Amino acid sequence: MPGQNQPRTEDPTELVDMIEDPAGFVADPHARYALLRAGGAVRHVRLPDGATAWLVLGHDLVRAALTDPGLCNDIRHSATRLHDGGFAVGRNMLQADPPDHTRLRRLVAREFTGRRVEALRPRVERITDELLDAMLPAGHADLVDALAFPLPVTVICELLGVPRADRDDFRRWSAEVVAATDPVAAATAQRDMAAYLTELIAAKRAAGRAGGSAHGSADDLLTALARTPADGEEGLSAEELLGMAFLLLVAGHETTANLISSAVHLLLRHPDQLAALRADASLLEAAVEESLRYEPATLATNFRYAARDVELGGVTVPAGDTVIVSLASANRDPLAFRAPDRFDIRRDPAELRRHVTFGHGIHHCLGAPLARLEAPVALRALLTRCPELALDPERGSATWRPSLLHGLATLPVRWPTPVR
Repeated sequence: MPGQNQPRTEDPTELVDMIEDPAGFVADPHARYALLRAGGAVRHVRLPDGATAWLVLGHDLVRAALTDPGLCNDIRHSATRLHDGGFAVGRNMLQADPPDHTRLRRLVAREFTGRRVEALRPRVERITDELLDAMLPAGHADLVDALAFPLPVTVICELLGVPRADRDDFRRWSAEVVAATDPVAAATAQRDMAAYLTELIAAKRAAGRAGGSAHGSADDLLTALARTPADGEEGLSAEELLGMAFLLLVAGHETTANLISSAVHLLLRHPDQLAALRADASLLEAAVEESLRYEPATLATNFRYAARDVELGGVTVPAGDTVIVSLASANRDPLAFRAPDRFDIRRDPAELRRHVTFGHGIHHCLGAPLARLEAPVALRALLTRCPELALDPERGSATWRPSLLHGLATLPVRWPTPVR
């Protein structure tokens, strides 16, 4: 069904504002993306900070852009790299290209295979039940604070070996990094997180040389990555190890937290879909996939940079220019999805498989299997133990975080007590 070419009604080289109404965009970015996409699958846009970029909006072109070797993740390909930022904390694989990306990804990929992730299911289920045990007696909660964030935070911190006592600080830093309240606070959070991770890595590396463990079990992922490689083995530089720790910790919980809260929010706003799921538990994974498509946890990939002149859908992107690949727009493209603005957990599975929320190509999200484990576990337990779960307008409306990572800041819910 998806067509190869998006109808174009406007000159794609004409510079337009990507965001006209910041508050409206935070609450509903899809309306703005639809308007831009109606003018072409690629648009030349002005960003809120005044910089310019090429925004890829059409589903087929998004997939093509994500596999185009001429679009690179390394900021050194940017013609304006002095103004494009840099590495947030350390050097990570999202900001690297082959062969560096290939090497970095291979070092951690074996920890995120389907089989290894499935082995985490009993622990994920126990953490979920403990969180619900603490939440349910009150009869109401902010689901983001009570379940959606602490579940993936606990799982990824245990997996990497972050001490329990440090997790509140880590969550605070992470929230500021991905959704800055102001530039000074964001810079402080980045600095504090980098200092903390540097110290933690040093302790794990020292413990590994001594044959012991520090700040967690000796077989946690961060200890394994920090271990000095044997002769002939690949290892990580200090900057790469810092970047890897930062990426895995932040990406390992922020996106999954957004998925869990968005899925619950969507089901509560669409009672017919919630009723269908309650009547047929086999729809659970489809409900998660449709939530991923409808409200992706990340609106766009990190910036790409044209290493040479690149042609996208008849538009030439000059070498050095910045490219933003919109996952959210691709997931609502009417050339790829029937009635794309309808939330439908019975959507054709072949359509659902087209969503690009986890990316495409060599940068496909490494943690996708973990997110696809945690979200169904959380939803099943919540809906089973809270059969009358509902939104709680008396305690406020759900609010969205002003961040490229698309997620709820608050989700007030309620249920009758007592519950199991």
